[in-house]
Amino acid sequence: MSETLHTEPLTADAFAPFGDLLEAAGPPDKVINAGFCERFHDRARLDFGPGGRAGLSIFRAEPRSLPLRLDMVERHPEGSQAFIPMTAAPFLVVVAPDQGGRPGRPRAFLAHPGQGVNYLRGTWHAVLTPLAAPGLFAVFDRIGPTPNLEEHAFATPWLITAARR
Repeated sequence: MSETLHTEPLTADAFAPFGDLLEAAGPPDKVINAGFCERFHDRARLDFGPGGRAGLSIFRAEPRSLPLRLDMVERHPEGSQAFIPMTAAPFLVVVAPDQGGRPGRPRAFLAHPGQGVNYLRGTWHAVLTPLAAPGLFAVFDRIGPTPNLEEHAFATPWLITAARR
C-alpha cells in the first residue's frame, strides 16, 4: 500500500531546507545593459566539492504525469545540482530530508514555468520529472573523479497526486 503525497507550490521559503529556488522574482539586484536587462544576482549556493569542477550538461527526460509512483530517490554527496528548464513547462520537484543517512518523508513541489531549482549537496531528491515534452533542462553539477551518486529504494512507494483544492 502506498502513502499519498500531495503537491505543494514551489516557494523559496518552503524549498530552502533542500536548496535554492531559481527564478526572476521580486526586484532585481541590478539593472544592466543600458537599462535593457535586470540582473537577479547570485541566486544559487553552487558547491562542487574538493577536487570537482562545475559542469554544464543538457538533460532530456521523458515526461510523466500525476498521479506518480515514487519508489526511489537519489542524492549527490560531492556537490550541488541545479536544474534549469529550457522550455516553459511545469515539472515536479520531490525532495526529502536526511534522517541518519536515509531519506525522511518526501515533499512534492510543483515548479511553474520560469522556475528552476538548485539541490544542495547531499539533498535526497527524485529523478528529473518533467510534466510536459520535450523535458529539456540545463543542469549544472559536479564533474570529478570520485563517485557522486547514492540511491535509495523505498520499501513502500509513495503516490504523488495533485494538490488538494
